Amino acid sequence: MSFESLGLCAELLRAVREQGYTEPTPIQRKAIPLILQGEDVLAAAQTGTGKTAVFTLPLLQRLSANPLHHQRRPVRVLILTPTRELAAQVGASVETYGRYLPLKVAVIFGGVKINPQIDQLRRGVDILVATPGRLLDHVGQGTVDLSQVEILVLDEADRMLDMGFIHDIRKLLALLPDNNARQNLLFSATFSSEIKQLANRLLNRPKLIEVARRNTTAEGIAQVVYRVDKNRKRELLSFLIGSNNWQQVLVFTRTKHGANRLAQQLQKDGLSTDAIHGNKSQGARTRALAGFKSGNVRVLVATDIAARGLDIEQLPHVVNYEMPNVPEDYIHRIGRTGRAGNEGEAISLVCVDEIGLLRDIERLLNTEIPKVVLDGYEPDPSIRAEPIQNGRNSRGRSQSREQGQGRRRGSTADDRADARPKDSGSARSGPQRSSAKSTTKHVRRKSNDAQANKQNRSQRSSRQQERAALFGG
Repeated sequence: MSFESLGLCAELLRAVREQGYTEPTPIQRKAIPLILQGEDVLAAAQTGTGKTAVFTLPLLQRLSANPLHHQRRPVRVLILTPTRELAAQVGASVETYGRYLPLKVAVIFGGVKINPQIDQLRRGVDILVATPGRLLDHVGQGTVDLSQVEILVLDEADRMLDMGFIHDIRKLLALLPDNNARQNLLFSATFSSEIKQLANRLLNRPKLIEVARRNTTAEGIAQVVYRVDKNRKRELLSFLIGSNNWQQVLVFTRTKHGANRLAQQLQKDGLSTDAIHGNKSQGARTRALAGFKSGNVRVLVATDIAARGLDIEQLPHVVNYEMPNVPEDYIHRIGRTGRAGNEGEAISLVCVDEIGLLRDIERLLNTEIPKVVLDGYEPDPSIRAEPIQNGRNSRGRSQSREQGQGRRRGSTADDRADARPKDSGSARSGPQRSSAKSTTKHVRRKSNDAQANKQNRSQRSSRQQERAALFGG
């Protein structure tokens, strides 16, 4: 099957040919005709299978086939993404495929000045790609109108749920036309029951598209685990890069501090290295990516902020320097290689602390990853495992703050109460007058704490009811 058989217009076919694509991927063959027909779609596919083109091509055609003759262009398509990098990638795809169509696209995210974005929105935009946090900033300033959105796209919806953006999404949905008055498209690299519940609430009789078994990796990715002690990981990584003459390597760490430290160590080893994470300015992140793509930077060390949204053509090597806390993130990480049918290699450096994380990943994939012990780097059997903080919720909160889009929660009433010095309550500790004053303060404080606790319980109950309303209980 060719792209011509999908029913795309001549302008889009020309842009597709110029990108060197001749045959659509399986998910493109299934989803594009449905989206062209105006159907709501819930789609899941492996990372790197062309999901961005799945919604970009048909939405461009639908808009160009029904032009609006307004003086000012209203936002007709809203594409929400969880990260800045993914927003930039999607925006670039829209511009690439829509270069021969008279449509305007804008990309807005945090970490950069807001005034240029305001100017662009005022000039009129047909397609808006945005992260939830910055889009709500524009809503608060009255610089964007979402009341005429015809197509809503939630890209990487599972990541948005993980990062705690569901409440921001709910606020934005309230500003859009009714569900029945717009087309809704939801895309996710992994496909959990939570995603299905969200889809049932937001989509109208959606067409379900799955082109591969859930939670699988691309067939072209060769996976291997190197067992090594934690304090020798950097030494082994440098050896693998140098001895195998790897020229482009994406390395994942769990923390921003760890990414900076590893980048500095590899630089001292003579490897041109840069780091990308949430504490870096947007300009620094853009420069690091540009250097990595051009080949000026040999090794790019990243936190999971880069697990989605990095589209590097024919990236040959991905290294898990530290295993992810959440098994699904392993799929997203190694999905940066082996894209669009190409081959790639995913290497994981696993110490004794991470054996449990590795087992969780293998259980998710329903397969055992080959393991290697390299001569000279054998793990010390006397080293005992140390605990690693695990859990989806802790990961989501940390990443939300890393993105600069999450809302910091204030301390609870219980936290404030625990932080206070405790009163001894003894009359013998001072004069009678001081004791009475202390007792009065203690009673008042106890009353205030009780009231604060009651309010806190009410807020928690409200949040639970809101979640139940969204996910159906």
